[in-house]
Amino acid sequence: MRILVIGGTWFLGKSITERALGRGWEVTTFNRGRSGPDVEGVQPVHGDRTVQGDLDRLTRHGPWDAVIDTSSSDLAPREVLLATTALRDAARRWVHISTVSVYEGWPHQPLTDTSPLLECPADADETYGYTGKDGSPTAYGFKKAGGERAVSEAFAEAAVFLRPGVILGPGEYVGRLPWWLNRTKRGGRIVAPAPAEQRIQPVDVRDVAEFALDLAGSTTSGGYNVAHPEGISFADFLGECLSVTDSTGTPVWVAPEVLIQQGVEQWTELPLWRTHAGVWSVDAGRAVADGLRCRPVVETIRDTWAWLARDGRPVDHPRWAEHGIAPEKEAKILASL
Repeated sequence: MRILVIGGTWFLGKSITERALGRGWEVTTFNRGRSGPDVEGVQPVHGDRTVQGDLDRLTRHGPWDAVIDTSSSDLAPREVLLATTALRDAARRWVHISTVSVYEGWPHQPLTDTSPLLECPADADETYGYTGKDGSPTAYGFKKAGGERAVSEAFAEAAVFLRPGVILGPGEYVGRLPWWLNRTKRGGRIVAPAPAEQRIQPVDVRDVAEFALDLAGSTTSGGYNVAHPEGISFADFLGECLSVTDSTGTPVWVAPEVLIQQGVEQWTELPLWRTHAGVWSVDAGRAVADGLRCRPVVETIRDTWAWLARDGRPVDHPRWAEHGIAPEKEAKILASL
């Protein structure tokens, strides 16, 4: 099996690359060479996916049985279209890492694999779309929906879309789980978003990587919601964070209306907390039926803490700084209770 991984040097892309090599596959990676070292054993090609000449040079390293695209998050649809058009005759399949944000109902409504998508043309530029007053839909969601359209136009029934909500695990550069681990390690009274029994559905990066590779070698097509089918309660999530960090901290469960009144930013200041009804109501039934296997979330927490203790974080990334409530703001909330 010969595959091309667009990206391939950090978090999901790196995990996919390492696991593909472990399967004995031949792997080409294509990236700008800025985010991290190439994984040993790949055929690295450095270039910019938004530059036609670089894409033309890349095609000379093909053909491939499949492309797995892990690096389209910040791109306009027309930039995804540029790559899919250039590579259309160099690959049989395209596995595209997308997001649940492509759905019209996200995050207000429960989602299935057949929920309606946002409308965005494949040749849209970065100005297309908007972010609603309540944070939904998002300009990001429109871009990703247009990116999916660009892949579909080039690869039709040979296109596969993985739509994860939240991916956690060793190597995470966003900083959601690392923030909770570092916060629980610090101890004391910890502001926690009630209700404690709220279940969340983060998936482990290694499980997403294995599923992406399985799909690269399959003949299926279309979209897959990628969410943990069992999930974990927020209470158990924080309980495991406290356990692995040997912390004596105590969660203080604060009602959503109090957190909102205190101006706490959902999703970032308290990572993984959001009040919208559909956030953690994602049906991943098709993915599970076609081979997605999710390890217990507690295993993800333990392995991420071990990685933090060993390596820290893989690259500096601006999203890391977005996550976590300031100690002074947390203290103010606790004092008001």
